Amino acid sequence: MKNFIKNLIVAVAGIVVLGAIYFYWHNLRGLLPVIKNPSGNIADIVEGQDQNSTNFPLKLPDGFSIEIFAKNLPGVRTMAWDSFGNIWVARTSKGVVTELEVKNGKVSSQNDVFKNLKNPHGLAIEESTLYLAEETKISKVALYSEDSLHKLVDLPSSGGGHFTRTLGFGPDGRLYVSIGSSCNVCRESDERRAAIYSMKKDGTDFKQYAKGLRNTVFFTWSYVDGSMWGTDNGRDLLGDNIPPDEINLLKEGGNYGWPNCYGNNVHDDNFDKNTYIRNPCMEPFETPAKVELQAHSAPLGLSFVPEEGWPEEYWYNLIVAFHGSWNRSIPTGYKLVRIKLDSKGHYLGTEDFLTGFLQGSSALGRPVGVYAQPGGVVYVTDDKAGVIYRIFRTK
Repeated sequence: MKNFIKNLIVAVAGIVVLGAIYFYWHNLRGLLPVIKNPSGNIADIVEGQDQNSTNFPLKLPDGFSIEIFAKNLPGVRTMAWDSFGNIWVARTSKGVVTELEVKNGKVSSQNDVFKNLKNPHGLAIEESTLYLAEETKISKVALYSEDSLHKLVDLPSSGGGHFTRTLGFGPDGRLYVSIGSSCNVCRESDERRAAIYSMKKDGTDFKQYAKGLRNTVFFTWSYVDGSMWGTDNGRDLLGDNIPPDEINLLKEGGNYGWPNCYGNNVHDDNFDKNTYIRNPCMEPFETPAKVELQAHSAPLGLSFVPEEGWPEEYWYNLIVAFHGSWNRSIPTGYKLVRIKLDSKGHYLGTEDFLTGFLQGSSALGRPVGVYAQPGGVVYVTDDKAGVIYRIFRTK
């Protein structure tokens, strides 16, 4: 009997080990670029190497160059400009909001103004008032004053899930916030999860704008027609190439499918085992993705390219940051891409804009926020390298 129990324990242990190896091989084999220290310091590389050299790792289209705008900012993810031209940045993993004082286009000083915050992420500034989203609340504060943070709205805790809360003022003057899911895939008990809400500036009239969005970490508005666009990260553990990550055209009242559907209204029958009379993933009940992206790219920041100072071929396009995969056997992402759109918002294709972060089993950085501006300029935050890049047009 003792030998039987011993053999049973050995057999069970063997099955567990084999299961762990199988799970690692199919889901975590590409994790190293996320957790491994980079092969070099990207700030030193950008500042110290000739960008025309074949050894320079970062690649941009002809006519563009890159520089380090700010450094020594571990965990930097979002940016907001105030009326003095200074920049406020959220350093989410450090629990800090930092002011970058800018003089003559350069950062002259860095000051950690708000500290001991819980996963600060969303920043929006209007009329010298900073609106700040932490994991569990939205607050506001008058800048350059003795004012302190005043809570406007409570938000749901992550509960072990997505904890970033992004803010933005829409063309309608309302404040929008995105709230990710509490899980990889599940049925939420809190309707505020996996959705976007809007409110008045004082936090009142808090109401749902769109739902079925697993993790729309960033969103923006088109300067052409005021339409709202957002990136969305698909679920994990379905393999290397499904489900696709998404860019969605976000409309009020829209349901974008999660957790039952993904991409162009494909039913996730791995999760949803219910039997339906009608297809549960079809318009007008569910809204398909506007653009499907490579699974596990982790699209985050997106910004429309303005017309002023940009080549005409870039007009109306989106620049999107791919933070990079962890749940993929072969890593993907770790770059900026250009989503080509025409003046009507029709999708024309995707091409690389900034590459070279991924270096074998390590990554020099992981781009997060994207802020395209007139004059052929793009600011990009990088939470792994702790820097802000400035990409600029040279011809």
